[in-house]
Amino acid sequence: MKLGKVIGRVVSTVKHHSFENRPLLLVQGLDENQQDSGAPFVAVDIVQSGQGDLIFYECGKEAGFAMDTLSPCDATIIGHVDAIQLEGDA
Repeated sequence: MKLGKVIGRVVSTVKHHSFENRPLLLVQGLDENQQDSGAPFVAVDIVQSGQGDLIFYECGKEAGFAMDTLSPCDATIIGHVDAIQLEGDA
C-alpha cells in the first residue's frame, strides 16, 4: 500500500464496464513526510474519497483485486487515512 492525496477528479463519458459507477480521481503520491512523490495519476475510487482526502492506494495487479470484478486498472484507492504516527512521535 502507498500513501497519497486526492487532488482532483477525472471525467470520462466512455470507460471500461468494470469502472461503471466508480469515480476516477487524480491522486498525488506522497512520501513518509507527506511530501509530493512522483507525478499525479488517475485511480479508481472504491471508498468514496473526495478532494483533499489523505488515502492509501494500491497499484499494478493488486489494484484490480480490490474491485468487485477483475478490472484492468493500474491504481485503486482502497482506504482513507485517519492519522499518521511515525516511530518516536508521542
